[in-house]
Amino acid sequence: MTNSKKIVAFIPARGGSKGIPDKNIKNFCGKPLIAWAIETALKNKRLDRVIVSTDDKKIASVARRYGAETPFIQLAELAQNSSRMEHVFEYGIKWLKENENYDVDAIVWLQPTSPLRQSHHIDEAIELFLNKKCDAVVSASELPADHNPYWIYKEPKIRDKTLFSAMGQNIRDIPARRQLLPKYYFMNNIVFVMRAKNFLGKSPNLFGKTQTIYKMSDFYDADINTPNEWLMTEMKFKMLKSKFL
Repeated sequence: MTNSKKIVAFIPARGGSKGIPDKNIKNFCGKPLIAWAIETALKNKRLDRVIVSTDDKKIASVARRYGAETPFIQLAELAQNSSRMEHVFEYGIKWLKENENYDVDAIVWLQPTSPLRQSHHIDEAIELFLNKKCDAVVSASELPADHNPYWIYKEPKIRDKTLFSAMGQNIRDIPARRQLLPKYYFMNNIVFVMRAKNFLGKSPNLFGKTQTIYKMSDFYDADINTPNEWLMTEMKFKMLKSKFL
């Protein structure tokens, strides 16, 4: 894949949020939450288009006001709690082909609930995707030592029997110092880059056959789903902004 290929940002944003009503268009540090994802994407020169995929007319209106495209309204059945994201992207890719004769080569999935994302994260993830020639790049942060699966144990059914870690290792064989632990990463949902072909086969899937991790600081990890997460992310966002002012 080369830079001549069409890389499109998709920002899925369904209406009907229950945990935080109207979450995607609720004011977050001076702008609707979704605006931060849109503006960050628009700053990136590698992206050919920035599309918000939504079933909600209010979200679509806000998205257009901040510069995103909303060429289609998402099908209601693809905007449910149980809807699978691969079908959301499949619909968008096929709609662009059928209605605009526009071929998408890769998509960048940006969740509007991660407002700490920076434009360089998108750029670096795309660069990794192009260089590695994989089917998907997944952003991830390193697990802290106290969450390392080598130090996570399940209580044995029989009292006083040997402990085994989540990795299936006997406790006596596990490093006692964090510096000796192997590194593990958790998916932080900041940015995904995926080949369009992942969604166009008989069994659409997000990540294809080959994946690469885009490693990044856990400071940017934020996926707002609850009021407490909203408040905590606001605090981190203000810290981040003050750092660059």
